[in-house]
Amino acid sequence: MNIDLPVDVGSRNVLITGGRAPVALELARLLHGAGHRVYVAESAAYHLCRVSAAVEQSFRVPPPRQNPQGFIAELEVLVRRFKIDLLVPMCEEIFYIARGLDLLGSHCRVLCSPLELLHGLHHKAEFISQAKQLGLAVPATELIASPQEWSRAMEAQVQQPQRVFKPVYSRFASKVIMPEGSAKRGHNPAAPFAISQSFPWVAQQYIQGTAICTYSIVHEGTVVAHAAYGSQYRTGQVGASVYFEALNHPSAMDFVRRFVQAIGFSGQIGFDFIEAEDGTLYPIECNPRATSGLHLFAPADHLPQALLSPGTLAAAGKVITPHTGKKVMLALPMLACGLSAGRGNLASWWGAFRTAGDAVHRRSDLRPSIEQLRIVYKAWRLAAAHKLTMTEALTEDIEWNGER
Repeated sequence: MNIDLPVDVGSRNVLITGGRAPVALELARLLHGAGHRVYVAESAAYHLCRVSAAVEQSFRVPPPRQNPQGFIAELEVLVRRFKIDLLVPMCEEIFYIARGLDLLGSHCRVLCSPLELLHGLHHKAEFISQAKQLGLAVPATELIASPQEWSRAMEAQVQQPQRVFKPVYSRFASKVIMPEGSAKRGHNPAAPFAISQSFPWVAQQYIQGTAICTYSIVHEGTVVAHAAYGSQYRTGQVGASVYFEALNHPSAMDFVRRFVQAIGFSGQIGFDFIEAEDGTLYPIECNPRATSGLHLFAPADHLPQALLSPGTLAAAGKVITPHTGKKVMLALPMLACGLSAGRGNLASWWGAFRTAGDAVHRRSDLRPSIEQLRIVYKAWRLAAAHKLTMTEALTEDIEWNGER
């Protein structure tokens, strides 16, 4: 079915959800710059898109995690009221939107695959299993679904290669337990609270190498936009990336093409890889949503075409890519990386900081730069009040952990 939106009728109406994310702000600016009208639906009181000059109007909607029915109902109201042509989920609210895909899809095009497909990608063990079945190289990955299985995995840790432990449903590397150093190899962490069939973890082979990430827009199994990027600076040892440099990485592109074609995926998708010293590319996890590689696209790249006219690009065999070597950062957390950098790493951090553009700051759209300070303060207060991490405080109303 041809789902391209007509290009000869001028501006389109696009509704973005997840307006708290810097990538949502980036996409809003790209769409606005291409002449389209952008609306945003977000459950957070304060978010980057709320104050952006690129957004026509922003609306607060019920939190999808706590009120999924109310969330979908309000989206339907907005889609009908503003005659939305395209609905683009940006964060984990996509899983709740997938629940209402039939309803919302009867009014507009929704950039979202069915829930079962999304679940198999979000679930860290199921994703690795799918990649293995396709004959792709994968790290050894074991599902742990009970305290007893956790204890056995800890006992086996002494005999097996170093492994990484993490929940199958997690984001931004939260709760990840990295391999212990040689001095602590005898230390076995207690089983995480509530580990079960409903909330399992994985033990994954630790691969020494270079982190590579990707962001792609896919139309019925065909990649129509793609960015590969390095991940040199993060929040903490294994947290979210805050510095992005566009790479020309054919192996990553080949993996993405093979995988999405095999599963018939449509939408935005990101992969995290480790490139081993021998050049083997190992997939670590998949994010079936927008990822930070979106920041690498400039207005001249015409990324909105991949969203609004993907069929045309797919038929022509064209893939929109950013300029290799482009560097973008999230300046606020990047500053924190500088504060924690050792004396020997300060010069390289400064070199990266001064040569990268800030994803949030724009002279023509200054208010989001100020809004991010309000967002961080509000998240800090929520985290302190409810004993959450900052990541949990920023995502507690949209995260999805396999609920049906």
